[in-house]
Amino acid sequence: MSLRQMLFLALAVIAAASGGFLLARHLRDARFQAEPERPVPGVVAIGDRRPDLVLPDLAGTPVALSRFDGKPVLLNFWASWCPPCVEEMPVLDAFAQANPDWHVVGIAVEPAEAARDYLAEHPVSYPILVGQADAPDESLPFGNTRGVLPYTVLIGADGRIVKRHAGAFDRAELDAWVR
Repeated sequence: MSLRQMLFLALAVIAAASGGFLLARHLRDARFQAEPERPVPGVVAIGDRRPDLVLPDLAGTPVALSRFDGKPVLLNFWASWCPPCVEEMPVLDAFAQANPDWHVVGIAVEPAEAARDYLAEHPVSYPILVGQADAPDESLPFGNTRGVLPYTVLIGADGRIVKRHAGAFDRAELDAWVR
């Protein structure tokens, strides 16, 4: 094989590898991009008042989401069987502790017993509510049309939906997102 052919082959391999890398990066980023805002039946639009969801806490006491009005709320849908969810929980806990002017509220998308067992070993300082295992997903009205976990909704102090995010945050991403 001549030097010219080897150089051409090397350039072709580099071009193919670069193209594959860029395609993989684009597909990864597209997976977690916010969906365009268009009306979806049963989904509250950005800027509209959030649904007043009432769910039990870990002790079984019903808690209305309106209880948290007056401060911004990070509403996080999670499950103990979801690796990105459990990786994100310490980030949310640190945010909750560092920002007393905010409410962080977790909604476990699993049976209460599973959430309690997980939290017994990995406690968080913010309240956890429990979704209904035999009902439609409570995150759908908040915009989670893809059923992604974790799923976080930023609700303003006035109870209006400000932002939505599918996928886990690290601390820098979360700090940038809430500002």
